[in-house]
Amino acid sequence: MKLFTACLGTETHTQAPLPTDLAAFESSHLVRGGKHGDVPHMFGAPLVIWREHAKAKGWDVVESLSAFATPSGITIRKVYEDLRDEILDDLKAAMPVDAVMLSLHGAMVAEGYDDCEEDLVLSIRAIVGKDVPIAAEFDLHCHIGRRFVDELTALVIYKEYPHTDSRERAEDLWQIMEGVFEGRTKPVISSFDCRMIGCYHTTREPMRSFVDGMTALEGKDGVLAVSLGHGFPWGDVPNEGTRVVVVTDNNKAHGDALAEKLGRQLWDIRDEITPNFVDIDTAITDALATEGGPAVIADMADNPGGGGPGDSTFIVRRMLERGIGMAAVGGIWDPVATGICVGAGIGAKFPLRVGGKTGPVSGTPLDLNVEVKNIIQDAYVDSLGGSKRYLGDAAWIHAEGIDIVIHSARTQNTMPHFFEALGIDPMAQRILIVKSMQHFHAGYAPIASKIIYCAAPGTLLWDMTEVAHENIARPVWPVDADPWTINEPRPWA
Repeated sequence: MKLFTACLGTETHTQAPLPTDLAAFESSHLVRGGKHGDVPHMFGAPLVIWREHAKAKGWDVVESLSAFATPSGITIRKVYEDLRDEILDDLKAAMPVDAVMLSLHGAMVAEGYDDCEEDLVLSIRAIVGKDVPIAAEFDLHCHIGRRFVDELTALVIYKEYPHTDSRERAEDLWQIMEGVFEGRTKPVISSFDCRMIGCYHTTREPMRSFVDGMTALEGKDGVLAVSLGHGFPWGDVPNEGTRVVVVTDNNKAHGDALAEKLGRQLWDIRDEITPNFVDIDTAITDALATEGGPAVIADMADNPGGGGPGDSTFIVRRMLERGIGMAAVGGIWDPVATGICVGAGIGAKFPLRVGGKTGPVSGTPLDLNVEVKNIIQDAYVDSLGGSKRYLGDAAWIHAEGIDIVIHSARTQNTMPHFFEALGIDPMAQRILIVKSMQHFHAGYAPIASKIIYCAAPGTLLWDMTEVAHENIARPVWPVDADPWTINEPRPWA
């Protein structure tokens, strides 16, 4: 038995101001030859898991490229094609193979490619032929097209948001494919289009119970896996949207019925699972009124994990205007300001322009008189599932009672270690500002007295009726009040 594995992905905000170039992959995750190190990246970890399972059975594994870029704008065409072709060339060199397993995100868009994952899988299928199994693991913020599903043997999607379960889902996919390799199972995939777009937190009800209900269905009546692809609502492509995916052991009729049943249950709770956000002043006032530990304000609109640049200044500016101290901001992406601080050194005091570099979505720069409290270079910080995120060079600066982490590599703040790595004690702050939409919840919920989701201006508009949706299949809620007024399937690809 010879298994071929690879990883390629990013999450594309099609209106984000920064393109995704090769440097975005190099600074986030780019591994060749299986050299993942002691702490694999979240998207590389499935390849390590599958490799170890295969080796335990005495099977050969050919591991190709493993690449992931921090979410941003549309990927440069040559960058995508070069990375894709590297995987395809490795596959051709490895032929014949008995199976292909892929760790993908599911929302990668490049110039000329609305669905990079679909393009990759179709290209792989053209090489391996119609009989070789192909399986994929997806992030739950994925786009799922019909042609993509038709070429897959099995598809498993993360269940949790924040994504704390990527390794568990990799194990699930292995169990399904092991049954295929040993001739015990014949997976078939069913999917249901919920005609919805949105972003749903699995940490609160009723979404928590919905996810638990999906899990409870697995292993019964021939159901091998149940997943919900939430979709990425800022990726304006035809396949955008929320889909239920059910994998059964050769029982598509049952899978189709179950996928539709779950999809309609989700539709019924659509208003309840849609998070509420407050404006900047309300968020700050609510945080100040909280006792018993730091209040955490999520600057979701500038989340680098969803394509935001990470350099917006709206919330910090308002805090400065209101004279609020005992607060820490983690962080502001500003390679120029960070480089100045690194050059100046710890203890230096000087005027510094911070943030607001990438355009109107980031606000205007902050002109501050700062003190450099600490510097770390070429740094990694803790992230989801025991993985690490690259921070680049970073500095802790203090200005007008506020501690700010500035850094040279774009990344999302998911854990208190983001502050702790610089020497900032998050528990000593009244307010913590994190540039994250929901992934921060895993690390900050245990220490936060209150979590506040703030709809500041920025790249990630929360009101889906205001997001540019020119290419998405319509009708779809909430852009359209009732997408079920037509009975035929929507024209998604």
